[in-house]
Amino acid sequence: MQTIAAIQARRAVKHYDANHRFSDAQINELFSLAMLSPTAFNIQNWRFVNVTEPELRQQIRAAAWDQMQVTDASLFIVMCADLKSWEKQPQRYWANADQAVQDFILPAIDQYYRDKDQVQRDEAMRSCGIAAQTLMLAAKAMGYDSCPMDGFDFAKVGQLINLPEDHIVTLCLAIGKATQAANPRGGQLDQQDILIQNRFVSLQKNAAGA
Repeated sequence: MQTIAAIQARRAVKHYDANHRFSDAQINELFSLAMLSPTAFNIQNWRFVNVTEPELRQQIRAAAWDQMQVTDASLFIVMCADLKSWEKQPQRYWANADQAVQDFILPAIDQYYRDKDQVQRDEAMRSCGIAAQTLMLAAKAMGYDSCPMDGFDFAKVGQLINLPEDHIVTLCLAIGKATQAANPRGGQLDQQDILIQNRFVSLQKNAAGA
């Protein structure tokens, strides 16, 4: 499936064939593609928790309003981020770059993130969002469906997967073989409602124009 077709066809699917299994090669391909997702300064701060234990899936389902895709999807991924990846041997992220590039970028990483908790969290959320979309489009291109999820108890799921203190849970993602199509799209805004040319028009100007 071409990229544009995958974007157009991707929907959040809730019903999956609980007996379907991905091959190891398919799983490896999906995560290899996810790892090509961009991250600021190439810090690769996403962490993918692939939940395969049936009992753990049941526990997460209980913390996710009993949503069936948690247990029925072929893959269930808790997408997390390492908030401190920027300071954990950052030279790894630029090991293949010229020394001049490393000499510039490594101090820049430290300056950008150090003592900036909100920046660290914002980047984590952006990185995982991009990676989740990569996974969903890759799955669709392979003929499978997916469901991004934030309808769960984040703290409880973190406890269940033994989340490290310097990590956060960002979202969950179910991927598998659909047994029921998604409902029709609830409604799309007109492009003119969401596409702003150059800058927002201030309320004051709107009032003056009225």
